[in-house]
Amino acid sequence: MSSPVPIKLKTYIGYGMTDLFSGGAFAIIAAWLMYFFTNFSGLTPIQAGSILFIAKVIDTFVSPCVGYLTDNIGNTRLGRRFGRRRIFLLLGAVLVYIYALLWIPGMPYFYYLVVYISIEIVAALVIIPWETLASEMTDDYKQRSILSAVRLFYGGFSTWLATFLPGRLFEHLGTTNSTVFLINGIIFSIIFMLALLITWSTTWERKQETTVTFRPKRTFNFRHIFIDMASTLRIRCFRQHLLMYILSFTSLDLFYTVFIYFIIYSLHGTSVQASNLLAVGIVLTGWSNALLAWAVIRYGQTRCLKICLIVSMMCFFVFASFYYWKPLLMLPIMYATSLVYQFFKGGYVYIIWNIYPFIPDVDELVSRQRREGIFAGVMTLARKSTSAIAGMLIGVVLQYVHFDAASPSQSAVTIHGITSLFFFGNVILLLISIIVAFRFKLSKENHQRVIKEVARLKNGGSITDTDPKTKDILYSLTGIPHEKLWPTDKN
Repeated sequence: MSSPVPIKLKTYIGYGMTDLFSGGAFAIIAAWLMYFFTNFSGLTPIQAGSILFIAKVIDTFVSPCVGYLTDNIGNTRLGRRFGRRRIFLLLGAVLVYIYALLWIPGMPYFYYLVVYISIEIVAALVIIPWETLASEMTDDYKQRSILSAVRLFYGGFSTWLATFLPGRLFEHLGTTNSTVFLINGIIFSIIFMLALLITWSTTWERKQETTVTFRPKRTFNFRHIFIDMASTLRIRCFRQHLLMYILSFTSLDLFYTVFIYFIIYSLHGTSVQASNLLAVGIVLTGWSNALLAWAVIRYGQTRCLKICLIVSMMCFFVFASFYYWKPLLMLPIMYATSLVYQFFKGGYVYIIWNIYPFIPDVDELVSRQRREGIFAGVMTLARKSTSAIAGMLIGVVLQYVHFDAASPSQSAVTIHGITSLFFFGNVILLLISIIVAFRFKLSKENHQRVIKEVARLKNGGSITDTDPKTKDILYSLTGIPHEKLWPTDKN
């Protein structure tokens, strides 16, 4: 990046604020939407799951288009005037009020379906361009790590608020009052709008390079979008990163969606207790993010990622044990376990997002292009596709084990099914993520090799002059023979 702009405190603070929307909106959906649909809107578990599934399937077509659009809109008159990334933050600030409409109780199935599809589209328009900004603003490992840490602070705070505030509203208005969700939705819509405007006003974009490319410009069509998407999967470290991202974040979906049912029905708790257990992470806000950022900078992101995934997985063994064993101090132990889980869960969320801005640097060796948008589009597509499947499967499982929201108690089959889904689903997803993490090679040191090699090649160096150690590192990251890197019109 030529002539980098120094990142000041206001930019760190402003950049992360969009995760109030990115993290908070879907934390509320993950924790409460299924429960709202089945217990307050008269939908069956399968109907509720199908809304999540259909909307996210539609979004699998929207997200790649947004990624392609934000990479290429800079070539248009509109993009040259307003930029190719931040313009979408302004658009999202206008449309984000739609979120409150989702929480109106007693509406028909197709109303909820249309509103939820609209929310997914607005989210794609905001989140995909925003996720590119860390790569746009700086190439520096430390600065990107701090940006990700600040993002995690807001994400953690919004997740806490998303789980804490409904519990307080339930306490004040009653656990059977459906207006709790509408009030909650209105409050968060206002928060989201303000957050997007602040991010827009405090960030900037990379100045587009005007170097001659060896590839001809192409007109917009869906074929080009999916060709570009498929080309990202050539890169080994991105395939590994994408798999860890999908599996570990699907575990988050499963945790937040089923945890309410697990506490209320498997452990015979209340919705207020479930909300409090989810919100216990407030004590971690702030210092935990600073600690994680320091650990990543000091010890490297791959080592910290392994630890966070392993500890998170072990917490589910403790949670599940409460179903069979009721210790005298069960509630304090549950709070302690939830605290540990949320710290290390926040750790792997932070690290996985901290890794993402470095992937386009590796891709530049392969494509000779800056394609942050298309990578963000692929990640969003994969994430929402698996999230759609997970949401649908949760609804199917609840229906299969005969969950009845109208009944004050559930059968033994239903309770066993909820418990098994909560434990085995999360453990399997995190275990596979751990295995992949041990094979992942994009460390701080290896990234610096990539940056230096790209700079050397841009300054007229030859790909054949790369030193042997760097060649080995680049192959471990890209999985592509060295002679095929930095392609020209001849190769």
